[in-house]
Amino acid sequence: MKITSFQASLAAAVLLTATWLAVPVSAQTQTQPAAPARPVAAPVAAQPAPSAPAGVAQPAAAVAPAAAAPAATTSSAPAADAVVAPASEAGSTAPKAGIAPAMKELSPWVMFMSADIIVKAVMIGLAFASLVTWTVFIAKSIELSVASAKLRSALKKVAEARSLAEAQMALGTKEGILPSFLAAALREARMSAGLSSDSGIKERAASSFAEIVRAEARRIRIGMGFLATIGSTSPFVGLFGTVWGIMNSFIGISKSQTTNLAVVAPGIAEALLATAIGLVAAIPAVIIYNHFSRVTKGYLELVSRASGAAARLLSRDLDRSHGSAHSRAAE
Repeated sequence: MKITSFQASLAAAVLLTATWLAVPVSAQTQTQPAAPARPVAAPVAAQPAPSAPAGVAQPAAAVAPAAAAPAATTSSAPAADAVVAPASEAGSTAPKAGIAPAMKELSPWVMFMSADIIVKAVMIGLAFASLVTWTVFIAKSIELSVASAKLRSALKKVAEARSLAEAQMALGTKEGILPSFLAAALREARMSAGLSSDSGIKERAASSFAEIVRAEARRIRIGMGFLATIGSTSPFVGLFGTVWGIMNSFIGISKSQTTNLAVVAPGIAEALLATAIGLVAAIPAVIIYNHFSRVTKGYLELVSRASGAAARLLSRDLDRSHGSAHSRAAE
């Protein structure tokens, strides 16, 4: 009996259906990815029809890779998650590294060079004022020390003098405040020669002495006005620089639209540097001014002593001249 291809295909389909129904439904669900292909291929290969095994085996072979693909996908899913997770974590931490920029070094020189031109001008002016303060301190200290030492030495030399001429001889040709008093007294006595009023001579000599004292006070106070000005205005000048710098800093903050400390701190530090320099210039100026006020007052007391010494010598000369005139008249 001749078997047609249609009959062979029908027999293979019946056999495949019977085999599929023989397997439990739960087993089909559990072993569906890989098992059904192998049992079906074996019976079909045993049929005498040559075309039946090829027709049946191809669907079974197609089912096996399809079933293996989900398993491979399932098994590779954790690995993919493991790869994606660190990548996402690295991506989440990458922006954090760039959020805070590296802060530059805030040394005084760097802050000065980064400051606005107005703030720089304020700082330079305050630094120059501080230089003037210390220059005046050194110069006035030397001047007052030398002047006080000379005046004390001159007062000791004329302490035992009995007349203006003798005092001048004791001092010699040295210049100073006491020789000026002696010269004024001798000049007034010479210009008032022939006048009988001693009180008028003494009054005119005292007026000359007062002028010399005022001139010496003005001379010895030269430079102290700078100290007073620097001490009183430097804090306000520094405050002006600070206000200007902070204003520019706030403008920069508004432009950058951030309140990050790395952005805010440099501008405010540069502004506060102006106030610091102002205080550095003002505090020594005030202290030095007060010191020189005390020292100058002590020196002017020595000048008053010299004026009194010259006035006493003039009074002795006048009395001596009147005494000699009376003695000549008596003879």
